[in-house]
Amino acid sequence: MKLEATLKQQNFKTAEERAMVNILYTAYRIKDRHQCMLTPHDISVQQYNILRILRGQHPGSASVNTLRDRMLDKNSGVSRMVEKLRIKGLVGRTTYNGDRRQVDVCITKSGLDLLEQLDKEIKPLHDIAGVLSREELDQLNAFLDRIRLNFQK
Repeated sequence: MKLEATLKQQNFKTAEERAMVNILYTAYRIKDRHQCMLTPHDISVQQYNILRILRGQHPGSASVNTLRDRMLDKNSGVSRMVEKLRIKGLVGRTTYNGDRRQVDVCITKSGLDLLEQLDKEIKPLHDIAGVLSREELDQLNAFLDRIRLNFQK
């Protein structure tokens, strides 16, 4: 269904406005589906992002600042989320010399097991992009990278 019909909006002022609304709308739809898949496991999209970052660091760890820098959602309360994941037994924390501000976080076996299970459950969501050819996916990624580069200027 075209964006205009979905949003019940006749037209947009510019093609750029339509593109940005389309990107936002699609991203929210994907995030909502993602959250629905994660809710039975009692974790948020942001917590899932932290676990995936830590799996990439495994068997090493990452500082809270590293997690914050690598988060998809830059407005997340990383320290609070790490504590929730620690209480659930999905991550471990190490502080240095009693300085609570300097914390390294590592994923636990339980966290790795959960991600392995979630990889299978979330794969159909990723497969939705399969409606595009490999060439189209490469183009889409290149276009999104170009748009994002403008945020760094």
